[in-house]
Amino acid sequence: MTKVLVAEDNAVNRELLRELLEARGYTVLEACDGQEALRMIEQTHPDILLLDIGMPVLDGFAVVRKIRENPGLATLPVLAVTAYAMQGDRENVLNSGFDGYLSKPINARALAEELERLLHKREDRNTPKSTHERHPTEKRGAADAGQ
Repeated sequence: MTKVLVAEDNAVNRELLRELLEARGYTVLEACDGQEALRMIEQTHPDILLLDIGMPVLDGFAVVRKIRENPGLATLPVLAVTAYAMQGDRENVLNSGFDGYLSKPINARALAEELERLLHKREDRNTPKSTHERHPTEKRGAADAGQ
C-alpha cells in the first residue's frame, strides 16, 4: 500500500487531507512541523510527501532543501500543498525543489491527479531497465539484423 506523509501544522487541513487520501486507499502518516516530517521520512520511508510551506520549526522550503541534499532521500516526490497562491508563487515553489504544487483550498480531483502523476514518475525513476534492452552502442548479431 502506498504511504503518504502529510506535513501540515493546521489540524483541520491534516484531517481533510487524511480523509481524501484514505478514501483513495492510501496509508496516511502525519507530521505537525518540518522537523517532525524529516524525522518521519527517515523512520517510515513514505512513497510521497505532501508538504505545507508555512510551518513552524522548519518551513517547507527548508525541509525540501534538506531532502534534496540527502542522496538517500533526493528522489522522494514532494508535493507542495500551500496557501501561497499569488502570481509567481507556483514557479518559485517548483524552482525550490518541489515536484508539484497545489494551492489551498485543496481540490480533491487535482490532488488525485498530482499524486498519480508524481507516484508514476517515481516508479519510472526507480524501475531498472530490462535486461533485454541493449545499450545503443552494442553491436547487433546477424540474427538480430535479419540476415
